[in-house]
Amino acid sequence: MEEYKQNNFAGIIPARYSSSRFPGKPLAMIGNKAMIQRVYEQASKSLDIVFVATDDKRIYDFVVSFGGKAVMTATTHMSGTDRCAEAIDIINTGRNSQIEIVVNIQGDEPFIRPEQIDLIKNCFSDETVEIATLVREARGDEDIFHPNQPKVILNKACDAIYFSRAAIPYFRDAEMKDWTHKHVYYKHMGLYAYKTTTLKEITKLERTPLEICESLEQNRWIENGYKIRTAITEWESIGIDVPEDIEKAKTLLDQFN
Repeated sequence: MEEYKQNNFAGIIPARYSSSRFPGKPLAMIGNKAMIQRVYEQASKSLDIVFVATDDKRIYDFVVSFGGKAVMTATTHMSGTDRCAEAIDIINTGRNSQIEIVVNIQGDEPFIRPEQIDLIKNCFSDETVEIATLVREARGDEDIFHPNQPKVILNKACDAIYFSRAAIPYFRDAEMKDWTHKHVYYKHMGLYAYKTTTLKEITKLERTPLEICESLEQNRWIENGYKIRTAITEWESIGIDVPEDIEKAKTLLDQFN
């Protein structure tokens, strides 16, 4: 990468304590480490600058206690993107060189691979890219119809055309059970990166009809004319949504310790 060097990137991990399905999730223990520490350490294998952005003093204090960096942000943010925008303003204040690209890392994916972060960073070797995200090709035996797993269609430049909770595109001349065998379907992975200037712009946009309909904020950006470059990863993300997922995560510890 010629234009953007390593110190032009910062990883930000939005983390909040309150959660209807799993209160205190960032501090939940997976083996001998809390989840937020595992995310932080994995991100730090790809990024020299990593911060946790939180609205809770317990999370802030914990991150500092293991030697990580954290910033306190407002309690009113509706999304991780909004929290990242405030956090980068705080982080850039007083820096001699401004961070130009923010990587938004999900705080509930303790086994995120540094190779995935590298993929999304590499998108910015094209200076026209403003926003990037990861997608993964659905396997033939996967359920592409589950609404909690967003799908995305791409153009020839690998820019996202549209994100949906429905299986898109609709394959008219095939039975649904055969769709993934007849067409490549892409699942969206929840890792984003944005130029700092673009991040500030998109968080000021009003909600749009397609965003409201799908409850997917990335459609707001597309509706407003922003392009989202995608990189294709082979690895599945392993998210922790409910307490029961902790036990499943423990079975993977040997791969990451």
